[in-house]
Amino acid sequence: MSSIILRRYSFATLFCFLAVTGTPPANVGGTAQQDVGQKTSPEMDRLRKLYLGSWDYTETYAKTPFYPQGGSDTGVYTSEPGPGGNSIVNRFHSHGAVGDFEGLLVITWDPKEKAYKSYVFGNEFPGCIVQTGQFEGDALVFRSEFAAEGVKMKLRNVTRVSAAGKIVSEEYIAAEGSTEVLMMRVDATRRP
Repeated sequence: MSSIILRRYSFATLFCFLAVTGTPPANVGGTAQQDVGQKTSPEMDRLRKLYLGSWDYTETYAKTPFYPQGGSDTGVYTSEPGPGGNSIVNRFHSHGAVGDFEGLLVITWDPKEKAYKSYVFGNEFPGCIVQTGQFEGDALVFRSEFAAEGVKMKLRNVTRVSAAGKIVSEEYIAAEGSTEVLMMRVDATRRP
């Protein structure tokens, strides 16, 4: 698999965690949409509390076989609640030595699976990447698997608050039969 495609896939998985700005629901006939619909789940409330605001970020790529030179990009993401507050819609863009990437993701809580689901769309790959996540203590952990040139790959992303107004996300990768390694780290700072 080319490193560009892997980079775009892993970048997209990472930003399914960087979500919500707290934008109020749109008015329909003078009534807020959220007032018309059902109340949001405690799981979505927790996700909102973790990611309130707009964020500037730096992604740093470790020197690995996927990125022999390593490198870094910078970017911005903005998020807003989806319909009824039952999802998060996130738009993001990064650029730098590793490349230029634009994406859209939607995160929701799936009560049947009792898990977060994210649906990621990007300019560098067709279709949609689907991931499954849970809070493990204070960290939000998403996992996904995919095949690349016949090899099964696993990704694990761990996102946590590192300080007031700061979030760290680490993306780990493992090829079938190999040890998991850190591929990328994102440091995000909330805008004032």
